[in-house]
Amino acid sequence: MKTKEILTAVLLPAVILMMSGRTVSAQKYDGLIDKTVALVGNSVILLSQVESEAMYMQSMGYVTDRNLRCEALESIMVTKLFYTQAVLDSLAVNPDMVEAMLNQQMDGILSRFGGEKEVEAYFQKPMHEIREEFRDRILEQNLAGEMRRTIAGKISDVTPKEVERFYKRVPKDSLPVIPTQYRISEITIYPNVERAELAARERLLEFRQRVLDGEKFSLLATLYSEDPGSAMRGGELGMSSKSLFWPEFSDAAMSLKPGQVSPIVKTPNGYHLIQLIAREGDMFNARHILLRPRYTAEDRDSAFIRLDSIRNAILTDSITFEQAAKKFSQDPLTRTNGGLVPDSETGAPFIDIDKLKSEEYNVLKDMRPGEISRPIESTDNESRAGVAAGNTAYKIIRLDEIREAHTPTFEQDFDILLDMATNQKAADAVEAFINEKLKTMYIVIDPLFKECKFQRDGWVK
Repeated sequence: MKTKEILTAVLLPAVILMMSGRTVSAQKYDGLIDKTVALVGNSVILLSQVESEAMYMQSMGYVTDRNLRCEALESIMVTKLFYTQAVLDSLAVNPDMVEAMLNQQMDGILSRFGGEKEVEAYFQKPMHEIREEFRDRILEQNLAGEMRRTIAGKISDVTPKEVERFYKRVPKDSLPVIPTQYRISEITIYPNVERAELAARERLLEFRQRVLDGEKFSLLATLYSEDPGSAMRGGELGMSSKSLFWPEFSDAAMSLKPGQVSPIVKTPNGYHLIQLIAREGDMFNARHILLRPRYTAEDRDSAFIRLDSIRNAILTDSITFEQAAKKFSQDPLTRTNGGLVPDSETGAPFIDIDKLKSEEYNVLKDMRPGEISRPIESTDNESRAGVAAGNTAYKIIRLDEIREAHTPTFEQDFDILLDMATNQKAADAVEAFINEKLKTMYIVIDPLFKECKFQRDGWVK
């Protein structure tokens, strides 16, 4: 089951580490469980926070030749410095955004541990205190971020001359290698959705009747569900907050009694049968069977015949590729651009080779610029009309241009260098701010960290 994303895979464990105060290595600190190890303005930093930050950095693969805990402490102190200045400058963040982030994190933690009782047992405090601590930390992080953005936002626009100076100054071996990039255009046709959806629904109705007749839901989920993550567990999702799922899915699950099976439920991921296992407040555990519309050889052949006809019209100059895309393509993302496929993350007209769909690269690798592929079966580019991305689509692709892997040049990659120069100018402004505040901000560091060699001078008064 592909739930709505509310936290990255690494953020939630990090937040738990940072908030629990239960990760201090007693051996490393001579049996000391916790204490205040630094003050930045009025903000306290605990030893447990330093240990948790170090563990998080380690879990992210961070490597250093310096003392990791010293680096962790400096990282936290920098955040506290920005937060303190944000408070002094009366900066504010949207309280609704803070509350939304709090709810998202709490939902993730409740799902991770399996309920309020388990969370309270882990943190050894009641839920209202846990929520308040999380809220304070989210507010602090957001205010610190707002302070950084305020500083960076004050820099003037980077001029072409500054970009050129940046390019000449920066060592060429420190510039990132831009991978091979493809500029492509495509014309897309979708298969007959109604027929495939009807077939999926009819199969789920059959499964539902089999469960009502006594077959085990878990066995059918294991055999037939197209959600591989839960299928291996008999379709079970685990006790989770309802906000983690599509509303139509969680609403259907929450309306059931334990053991009861839902009617067919449609979400952007496909069609589901749901069997409730247990419900607790705004959380539930359920099994589900997911089926997605599947298309026939007839659907494929029909689309290929149509795409072949369009391709032949383009090759005989009866219509341009751009005109055909606007007239025939069913992909809303590319149709209005004459078929041009942008990078899904940046919107740039060139796509890195490792971002291409495998079935499309297998065709493109043997093509020359200007050539148009034969029809292929691939997947769509983005969600459309309540359907999640990644569903079957049929295409012809034109290879417009290839840029071989290279180090950025001023003439060809000005936009990339502009971004790099702008980021460097903003980073310089932020660093200058830190160094200036180190001269005036009230900072005290415990002797426990007296041997630390910090990245910046000025922490130790």
